[in-house]
Amino acid sequence: MTEQTAHQQSAARDHLWLHFARHSGYQDGGEIPTIVRGDGPYVYDTAGKRYLDGLAGLFTVQAGHGREELAQAAAKQAAELAFFPLWSYAHPKAIELAERLAHHAPGDLNRVFFTSGGGEAVESAWKLAKQYYKLVGKPTKHKVISRAVAYHGTPHGALSITGLPGLKAPFEPLVPSGFRVPNTNIYRAAAHGDDPEAFGRWAADRIEEAIEFEGPDTVAAVFLEPVQNAGGCFPPPPGYFQRVREICDRHDVLLVSDEVICAFGRLGTMFGSQKFDYVPDIITFAKGVTSGYSPLGGMMVADRLFEPFRHGDTMFAHGYTFGGHPVSSAVALANLDLFEREDLLGHVRRNEPVFRATLDKLRDLPIVGDVRGDGFFYGIELVKDQATRETFNADESERLLRGFLDKALYEAGLYCRADDRGDPVVQLAPPLICDESHFVEMEQILRSVLTEAWARL
Repeated sequence: MTEQTAHQQSAARDHLWLHFARHSGYQDGGEIPTIVRGDGPYVYDTAGKRYLDGLAGLFTVQAGHGREELAQAAAKQAAELAFFPLWSYAHPKAIELAERLAHHAPGDLNRVFFTSGGGEAVESAWKLAKQYYKLVGKPTKHKVISRAVAYHGTPHGALSITGLPGLKAPFEPLVPSGFRVPNTNIYRAAAHGDDPEAFGRWAADRIEEAIEFEGPDTVAAVFLEPVQNAGGCFPPPPGYFQRVREICDRHDVLLVSDEVICAFGRLGTMFGSQKFDYVPDIITFAKGVTSGYSPLGGMMVADRLFEPFRHGDTMFAHGYTFGGHPVSSAVALANLDLFEREDLLGHVRRNEPVFRATLDKLRDLPIVGDVRGDGFFYGIELVKDQATRETFNADESERLLRGFLDKALYEAGLYCRADDRGDPVVQLAPPLICDESHFVEMEQILRSVLTEAWARL
């Protein structure tokens, strides 16, 4: 370790507060993994060691690392107009980006409200839903329904929509009016596990049951991810979203598609809702819109939701200083140019069967219970017994994931996520530029490390 690297480690331990991280492991001189460079689907640490980025940073770096055209777009815009807010003013890049996103969006989601990131986008969607119903004469509609184990963000409102009790407990009391329904984890389905369509109807009907129990005149919105992230990538069963759309329409409830992860090519379509053929009332987005090269998020809104704000003195009294930042908007436009020029959506669609088939090879390992996902977004659920699907208890999961897998996968050259928000899983969401050679590299590293994990158990 060089003197400069040693100083960085000391400064990081003394001053840097890492996100979602246990700092106890670093207090006695433990080394904090430090990434200094990226190139394509790979990143490099301070010692020059290369790692395959199996998580696209955090479901974000769609176009891969080191894309100079995205950096140049940022520099050019910063030299011209580095900052100006969208608070009653506009700037050209936000206008152009809003128009372009509306062109790509499903249905009539033609109005774009920009934020700095995904949690803010979810927060904005809930606030809009509540104000919209007040403006159209239905002021008691304020509740939201979301799914068990789902993650929707860390701000108080978004956290209230989140279905992970362990993440919420330290910050309670939260915003009231959030209610949970079952998710679409068919691997753990107690009923209809052998009939995906029947399971989808059952899961969707639980949403209607919750709306009717709470009272349709009190429910404003249902928040769902196209493929649920937390718990390890739960795709929707056939017909699920069509049934949910019918239910929301019947009870005048907004369907919010939380696509912070699933938009911008992650599933092979520009928006995740397009993959599963449904049109929501609101789409929340972030992450991949800039491939992570600059922070940006937002929500896309159906025309009818904007209608009450068109006239008189009504306004949506909500906003963020950096929402629709000129530099971020310029990067997003360059990113969309890159998507079209390199046909990244088509690349994902052509390669997703290869990705799935490569990961499916891991099913011969006794520790692998399920391999599930869509596009370039997969979860591998780990079990104690494949036949019975017995999972690990909390202590075993702690030893397996944090005590071994996290570090072992990283040391073997694969950056991904070993997660126990729900049952223990390893999550993979590589940059959209990856191909079969990268899938094989992931599978080989996973095979080696999971084999060792099973031996240790």
